[in-house]
Order: sequence, then structure tokens, then C-alpha cells
Amino acid sequence: MKRSFLLALFLVSGGLHAETPGQILQHYASEAGKTQPGFTASAQRGERLYRQAFSIAEGMPACTSCHTDAPTRTGQHAITGKRIQPLAVAANSERFTEPAKVEKWFGRNCREIIGRPCTASEKADFIAFMSEVR
Repeated sequence: MKRSFLLALFLVSGGLHAETPGQILQHYASEAGKTQPGFTASAQRGERLYRQAFSIAEGMPACTSCHTDAPTRTGQHAITGKRIQPLAVAANSERFTEPAKVEKWFGRNCREIIGRPCTASEKADFIAFMSEVR
């Protein structure tokens, strides 16, 4: 929690003035490169993460449980029924443009679906996929 808050604060306070998905992706890729030299974000790995079923969350075993198999479509929360705007950047130009929101939702969804915080490399890969899907 503290690390997520500090990252969000860093991103918003000028450490990185991110306003595009590409800038946020680059930030996470840079963070991943600190522990994985030569890291390059992969849309293919991001898609695997998006579609992977985890056993931790009953009723929401995968991102697709709420966001549909096609991230360009509007989803619906599996438990509350709340509508969720598309995740794909091509279908929702506001996705991955506000660092604090990005970190908030990664924090919440990774814990609920995967059962742990996502790594910087997973976040970069996920955004890479969402930036490429049409």
C-alpha cells in the first residue's frame, strides 16, 4: 500500500508527468528494468495476464470476468453489476492517462484477481496489450 501511494504521488507530483498510456507504460518498463535488465514490455505477455484464470477470486477468476474477452467492449462487474468502460485505449481514450487512477486500479484489481500486487513488468505488459488491441 505504501509503495503504491508513493508511486502515485511520484507520478502526479512531477517525477513523471504522464498523460498518455505510452508514458505510463514507459515508467513501469523503466521500473521493471531496475530488477530485470533489458526489460521490454510485451503485449503478448499482457494478453496472457489479461486472459489467465487465477484460483484466488471466487466469481472473478480473471480480468475477463468483468472486462469481457474483448477489452474494446463495455464490461460489467461480476459481483456488483456496475458497468465498466472498455479497457482498450482504442475504445476508451481516457484509459491509462491518470497515474493515480492507474495505480489505484492495478492495486485493487491485482489483489482481488491475482491475490498479490502486480509487478512493474506485469503492469507494463498489460498496458502494452491494452494499447495495441483494436
